[in-house]
Amino acid sequence: MASKIDQDHSRFRQIVHGKVRRELKNFMSKGELFGRKGRDIVSIPLPRIDIPQFRLAPQQQPGVGRGEGEVGQVLGPGEAEGGAGEAGNAPGEHILEVDLTLEELAEILGQELELPRIQPKGTRDLKTTRTRFTGISTTGPDSLRHFKRTYKQALRRQIATGDYSRARPRVIPIREDTRYRSWKEVPVPQTNAVIIYMMDVSGSMGDEQKEIVRVESFWIDTWLQSQYKDLESRFIIHDAEAREVDRETFYRTRESGGTVISSAYRLAMKLVEEEFPPDQWNIYMFHFSDGDNWSQGDTQECVTMLRDEVLPVVNLFGYGQVESPYGTGQFLHDLEAAFKEEESLILSAIEGREAIYKSIKTFLGKGR
Repeated sequence: MASKIDQDHSRFRQIVHGKVRRELKNFMSKGELFGRKGRDIVSIPLPRIDIPQFRLAPQQQPGVGRGEGEVGQVLGPGEAEGGAGEAGNAPGEHILEVDLTLEELAEILGQELELPRIQPKGTRDLKTTRTRFTGISTTGPDSLRHFKRTYKQALRRQIATGDYSRARPRVIPIREDTRYRSWKEVPVPQTNAVIIYMMDVSGSMGDEQKEIVRVESFWIDTWLQSQYKDLESRFIIHDAEAREVDRETFYRTRESGGTVISSAYRLAMKLVEEEFPPDQWNIYMFHFSDGDNWSQGDTQECVTMLRDEVLPVVNLFGYGQVESPYGTGQFLHDLEAAFKEEESLILSAIEGREAIYKSIKTFLGKGR
């Protein structure tokens, strides 16, 4: 019975994965995937998957098969009165919430977008230690007692001494029979990564533009977490000045000042110099804006900083330009003109929610 249940559960997970994969583009554009539970699980509402189940009525409750009953008598728990409106013949929409781990979600994302695995860069990997259970010992703590090996040893002893009876097959371990799992510490290479998100929060970046950034950064986080042992995320907002903030502030802040993009790049590089040495960290930077900048002079300063300071130390710098009715969109064109064949710089025009799917593939499709 247990094996059959496991098979059914496995089959249902396959159905769910297929459903999520087919609907992935819609989930990205609608932002329906974000009922997060803790750090590792997301709840996903999937319509049109209905699991049949038995529902038992309370004892002694009148119902089907319990006698003739009377006209109008309710056959189950609840009130007799119905809702307003006329009766219909269309089925209701059944929505089932299923939980997927972020690892499963990343696997679906990688398959659907055909994302290549990332080859971490850097001259040195950080080293950690991991406990590996390598054998069986006659000594150890009770928490590592190996019950199967203990009873096998007791059975061998009883057979050897003639204490085992086929008629009464009882196995009684003694202290000398107890076996424990043994372990050793082994060094494990661990590659770390940091994502530095930057966003223009001037008045031209409205709530809709910030929601697009939120959805896109969720998918970037999800994929990169599946590629690295540890992943840190840092957040910078800017108008005419830049400052580091937490995740919540990053998505909710809105200013009314001007826009000086170079201020964000300077702060990002300060974080790298002080906290994330490039020989020890894989560095990703993503900047989201509507394309307005204070002056052509500051745009040229951004180009110089990218070429001389930023691009030499990052795995990837992604600039996503979110379409806004108030932004000119010029910054994207300036970067296209300045960097025609720079592999570590990825540019993406995000016209709306429907473009998130394409933008994610643009950013992550080179496997850097």
